[in-house]
Amino acid sequence: MKAFFVILFIMTSIVGIYGQNWDINTLHRINSIDGRFVRNSSKILSNTTPYIVVGIPTGLAIYAGINKNEKLFEDAFYIGSSVIGAFAVTYGMKSVVGRERPFEHYPDRVDAQERPSGSSFPSAHTASAFSLATALSIKYPKWYVIAPSAAWACSVGFARMNEGVHYPSDVFAGALIGTGCAVANVYINRWLKSCLLPQKRKQTTLNY
Repeated sequence: MKAFFVILFIMTSIVGIYGQNWDINTLHRINSIDGRFVRNSSKILSNTTPYIVVGIPTGLAIYAGINKNEKLFEDAFYIGSSVIGAFAVTYGMKSVVGRERPFEHYPDRVDAQERPSGSSFPSAHTASAFSLATALSIKYPKWYVIAPSAAWACSVGFARMNEGVHYPSDVFAGALIGTGCAVANVYINRWLKSCLLPQKRKQTTLNY
């Protein structure tokens, strides 16, 4: 996990030093795609992402609780904690980096469709979307889960750029964070399970 963040820092530092022109030029091209369908789709994706990343694991947990499905509840916990981890890492980095939004730094080149506050780097929407998509793909490795999940997560990243609120490097970093948190959480949950299960077995033995 530590190595992942070191690599992320190095890659984004390189982009920051040598790729600023590429960053704003690429954003300008994506932000300039202003067809009605694209704009409306970007707005819908941006507005619904927080509800989707919270609603899916919550819905799974509620369904698992009603049906007393322990395996499904474990899946819901893993997916939800992956998203929470991505949120925590993202907002931690935002407070440290403090990067201006592109519409603030380049008001003459970026047509902002919304004006959120806070740091631009990294993209929290993209991080949470990729965390959810990766977690779902790990738990349910079927093409009909992986393909739409990946397409949706990529579309969220595109939407944030089309709306002019994030640079490509913000989105790229968010995708790495979200994916990395979901992968790392596999091992974190495995460790937690190994710590809790012996206690459960011990209690069962004592009951007998």
